[in-house]
Amino acid sequence: MKWRVMTIAFALAALMGSQAAAQTVDEIIAKHIQARGGLEKLQSVKTMKVTGKMTMGGGMEAPFTVQMKRPNMFRLDATVQGMTMTQAFDGTTAWKIFPFMGSKAPEKMTEEETKETQKEADIDGPLVGYKEKGHSVELMGKEEMEGTEAYKVKLTMKDGDIKYIYLDGENFLELKESSKSKHEGAEIEVERLSGNYKPVEGIMIAHSVEGRAKGAASGQTVTIDTIELNATIEDSLFAMPPAPAPEPQPSK
Repeated sequence: MKWRVMTIAFALAALMGSQAAAQTVDEIIAKHIQARGGLEKLQSVKTMKVTGKMTMGGGMEAPFTVQMKRPNMFRLDATVQGMTMTQAFDGTTAWKIFPFMGSKAPEKMTEEETKETQKEADIDGPLVGYKEKGHSVELMGKEEMEGTEAYKVKLTMKDGDIKYIYLDGENFLELKESSKSKHEGAEIEVERLSGNYKPVEGIMIAHSVEGRAKGAASGQTVTIDTIELNATIEDSLFAMPPAPAPEPQPSK
């Protein structure tokens, strides 16, 4: 009987501890959402248009425009050396135009590329309404990041992919996200560091984001110039266009 009582006691303690942990991580996420501007304000954003530039290795710069629209539509256009590449998702099909290999024809993305583009299309970010999206979260404790104490949240996506999101221990804004992705068949761990937060119509948005492979000294830096909320964006912008007509060949 004593053994059974102890077993029940341990089980109850574990259950209560689990519930407390869940409440704690939900409380942290709630503070994160509030720090960004609050749930109502975030969900009032129906479209977003962002312009800026990406700075890559060697100092090469690429002006870009990102356009997003609910539900789950995304388009990125970036110009490099006079050529414009496009990545887009219309809610069903992910496609791209990559002219650097000599073709300006749109093509469907690979399965891995589609997964990543679908995630980028979440205008709220994965922590907002994570349960409804089929994700799960776990608080992994605290870590110090360059003198700042941060909450480390493990986010398991609906598809099984895992991200670690680091939230500032004081203002609860996102400092870093780390995840694993596949590139040309190899799995690499990627870090994305966010900073220079500024209010845009009452919503705090990072205006500087650095992406790099874990352990790398440098990577790509994204600098935001303008952000426009709730502008009119037509659904057709995200749809995969037909292939361009072939250029006429010179007659012999």
